[in-house]
Order: sequence, then structure tokens, then C-alpha cells
Amino acid sequence: MPSPQLLVLFGSQTGTAQDVSERLGREARRRRLGCRVQALDSYPVVNLINEPLVIFVCATTGQGDPPDNMKNFWRFIFRKNLPSTALCQMDFAILGLGDSSYAKFNFVAKKLHRRLLQLGGSALLPVCLGDDQHELGPDAAVDPWLRDLWDRVLGLYPPPPGLTEIPPGVPLPSKFTLLFLQEAPSTGSEGQRVAHPGSQEPPSESKPFLAPMISNQRVTGPSHFQDVRLIEFDISGSSISFAAGDVVLIQPSNSAAHVQQFCQVLGLDPDQLFTLQPREPDVSSPTRLPQPCSMRHLVSHYLDIASVPRRSFFELLACLSLHELEREKLLEFSSAQGQEELFEYCNRPHRTILEVLCDFPHTAAAIPPDYLLDLIPAIRPRAFSIASSLLILVAVVQFQTRLKEPRRGLCSSWLASLDPGQGPVRVPLWVRPGSLAFPETPDTPVIMVGPGTGVAPFRAAIQERVAQGQTGNFLFFGCRWRDQDFYWEAEWQELEKRDCLTLVPAFSREQEQKVYVQHRLRELGSLVWELLDRQGAYFYLAGNAKSMPADVSEALMSIFQEEGGLCSPDAAAYLARLQRTRRFQTETWA
Repeated sequence: MPSPQLLVLFGSQTGTAQDVSERLGREARRRRLGCRVQALDSYPVVNLINEPLVIFVCATTGQGDPPDNMKNFWRFIFRKNLPSTALCQMDFAILGLGDSSYAKFNFVAKKLHRRLLQLGGSALLPVCLGDDQHELGPDAAVDPWLRDLWDRVLGLYPPPPGLTEIPPGVPLPSKFTLLFLQEAPSTGSEGQRVAHPGSQEPPSESKPFLAPMISNQRVTGPSHFQDVRLIEFDISGSSISFAAGDVVLIQPSNSAAHVQQFCQVLGLDPDQLFTLQPREPDVSSPTRLPQPCSMRHLVSHYLDIASVPRRSFFELLACLSLHELEREKLLEFSSAQGQEELFEYCNRPHRTILEVLCDFPHTAAAIPPDYLLDLIPAIRPRAFSIASSLLILVAVVQFQTRLKEPRRGLCSSWLASLDPGQGPVRVPLWVRPGSLAFPETPDTPVIMVGPGTGVAPFRAAIQERVAQGQTGNFLFFGCRWRDQDFYWEAEWQELEKRDCLTLVPAFSREQEQKVYVQHRLRELGSLVWELLDRQGAYFYLAGNAKSMPADVSEALMSIFQEEGGLCSPDAAAYLARLQRTRRFQTETWA
């Protein structure tokens, strides 16, 4: 009996689920199993009834929401009219990726598992619950789960006699071949696929709008430790529309210095033109790359050489290495036993792909260009909350690790370097709905907690609500110093004078004891309880995901107990009910 086609379907927001899915595809091919890997929304979901073996790899985002590239699938699979025997011929397994600091940890994976069982599917294994919070990341759960998965799959579908597993040290064929052109083509020009002004089609990742940057202004004081920018774009003629809580996605580029260094280390000619040729009939070339394309364009706009490499990078690099000492180290980093050492070398100091290649120069110089797109992930767009019109508040990411060069965020540093005062600047962007939804009823109060740049989505919401005559706006804003990083101070004070806003600031460094937003919530516990319990207020939280969300949740729990007289289990149930009914919403980022 021929082995079936294994289908791996993923829902990915930041790229981790896609990376794990591609790892599954590689491991399947090594075991001589045919395998297709696709984003859930690019797969015709009605065909699931004919699939014998499917692995779903699903991230959970925001308030327990599915990622953007599986939302259509999600709506379809939960249709009430689907028969309970629809998937009775399908064996499946679900690998979830989440973050245990969130209330709805791996909610999407767990809910999908239950739904596929309801539709008659047979689960090969319990759900894998990958956790970002584990010191070794999701791999701590994924590695043992995959070992069990292959035991089950090969038990059901043993490989044909005489075909043995392809050993880990042997590279699989690349996804694409790069056909180098001897001379520039006479027609066609290299450039991004973009949505043009006047187009009726809203801009998207495959066709962003090149928005002119109007201003790029630092809004923190000159002596403040962090450079935060308020950046404004002109979107007239773009057919972009948005509401409070929506986010703008921006496609950044690598710096010219990094592009030059990468080409030198790999021995590539940046001006060399090529066309991409997929090896498999069901694989298409990336829509973001022009055909033909130059090596400079590929490295500048597509390959994420400034990202911290994942374990799969080291696995493939080890296969491609011809240098004995470097290969030995790369094999160690890609093994299950070498994960702690890899974490210390790579993740802890945020070492980038480019820096790793510089550390393994003999291997880097011998990388066949055909493998570049297998080895290095695509640059992912970055999401920013819209502060109003098309204004975004950007904290420029820069920090020091034990590495000599400071770590810099790719997108924020790139945006900060653009100066519209020196000449026209255009930035590829598009808009998608955010995870925050505000109440439509005019008399429902809203409590917004937005420390630092977390205040950006609330500025848009407050402006929208004030314009509609909604005055029950309570903003808890946190920063370090009143005179250094108090964003939109004059605007908030003007709204206070008009009785459109109650502002509660927390300046953490202006007194001996640090005061944060959670302390101010506790101080005004009776007001918070009155608004939530008696007036049906909605509660919103935006900002850094590190410890602030847990601290704010803890403050709310103590308010429910002290002001509402609830015992600890009842306070937890009250908070869970607010989350379930979307009266407590969060939008946080790492």
C-alpha cells in the first residue's frame, strides 16, 4: 500500500508555527513520506474530507484568537451544519504554540482538537502544548511530541521496503533553484509589488501601499534613555480605512551595511540578477519578490538576516557545512542535547543570523545560493497600534548584551533612520483589524490601562469616543518622568478640562518608591469596582507583555476581593467572566 500524502496545515502570526511546520515537512521527507505544507487559509478546506493524515500547527494570539492566516478556516470548521461524520476517515494531530503567561494558553489548539473529534476525526496523540515561557521555548514540548508522532505515523504507514530514512547530516533538495542571468533583461524592472493610489483593492502584505512619511519626530526628552518616535504617514488615495484598535503593518528592510556584509561573507555579487524556479509543482515563488530579482533586493527586502536564528537554521547549516570543526559545533547546536548551549550562544545575547554566519566563516562561504530561502526566513511585517489618522508611536529598540554591538530592532531602527526632511520617504504598509474592540453603546464607560507606548491605541479610541459624545473615558497612563516620556500630555489635559477624560498618571521614577499603573488601580479600587460592577464598564490593557499584564490582573483580583467582598476563587471567576464576555481585553507585545 503506497504511503499517503501527509498534509501539514499551519496558522502562524509571528513565524514560529510556520517554522515548526516546515520542520515537520523536512522530517516527513527524511522518512520517505510525501508531505505538503500550507497556511490554513491557502488550503481549500472542503478538501479535508479526503485527507487521510493531517497535522495542524496552530498558534494562539491576543485574547485566545486564531492567527490571521487561519481565520477563514476557523469560521468554516465551526459551522453548525457540518455533519458529525465529516472527518471520519481522517487521522490528525495538533501541535499548539502559545504563551502560558496568557489566560487562554494554547486556546486555539485545544478548541480545534475538540472540534475535529466532534467531526469524527481520530486523534493520533494528545495536543502538544508548546510554551514560549519555557526556558528552552516551545521545543521543550515539541521535541518529545514529534518523536511520538513519527512512531505512530510510521506504525500506521511504514515506508516501502528497501527505502531507508535519509540521515540527518544529508541535506534535502532546496525548495528553489536560482537561475543566474548573464545580462540584465531588456524589459521589466525590479521593484516591489505595490497597491497604487486610487486602487479600489485595499493594500495587503502581497501588495502594500507605499505611504509617504510626513513627519518623524522624537517625543521623549533628550536625556531620556529611550528614543520614542511619533511617525505620521499620508494615506490619501490608498483605500485604507480603519477604526480605533486597528493596527498598521510595516514591511521593514535591512540596513545597507548589513546587506554588504552578508554578501561579502557568503561571496555573493549584490548586482547579480536571477530568477527563482520552484523544484516542486505545488510550490510557488514568493509574491513579494520580483522576477528577475537582484541579490541586493533579495537580501535588503526579503531575507531576515537581522533575526535571531531558530534551531532549524543550525540543522540545515550543519548539513551544508564542509568544514569539520564548524560542522561539529553546528550539529551540537541542532541536537536536542545542545539546546541549553544554543540558548546561551544565540537566544540570550540575541545573536543574529548575520553574526552567526560571521562566526562560521568557512561554512558561510560554501552555502549554495539555492539554499538561501530554505536557510533564512522572510522578513515579517511589524504591527504598530494606530494612534489616530495614520500616526504611530514607535519605541526604538536598542539594548546591550554581552556582544560588542548594541542589539537593535530591525523595524524601529529602520523607521528612526528615515528623515522626510531630507527628501521624499515612502514606507510599505497596510492595515488589519486589531484585537481590541470597543463598546458601541454610548453610555458604557471604558477603563484603559496603557503604560508607555501601550497608550497609542487608546489615543485613537478616546478621540473617536469624544467625537461621538462618549465621556466615560478613564485612562491609567504610566511612564518614568513627567517631563521626559509623558506622551500627549497637553492633549489629555485639554480633554480633562472638557470633562471628556479622567486621567490617572503613574510616574514610576519621580519618588523613592516606584509607582506603576497597578498601584494607581489599587488606590482607586472603589472607582474601578463601581465602574466594572455597577456600570458595566469595559477594561482594556495594552503594552509590554513581560510582567505588567500579570501585575494588573493581580491588582484587579485584590480590588474584587477588597471592594466587592469576593473570596479568592470568586474573584478569579469574576475576572474570567470579564475575559469571556470580552469586557477585559488585552493587546500586549514582547
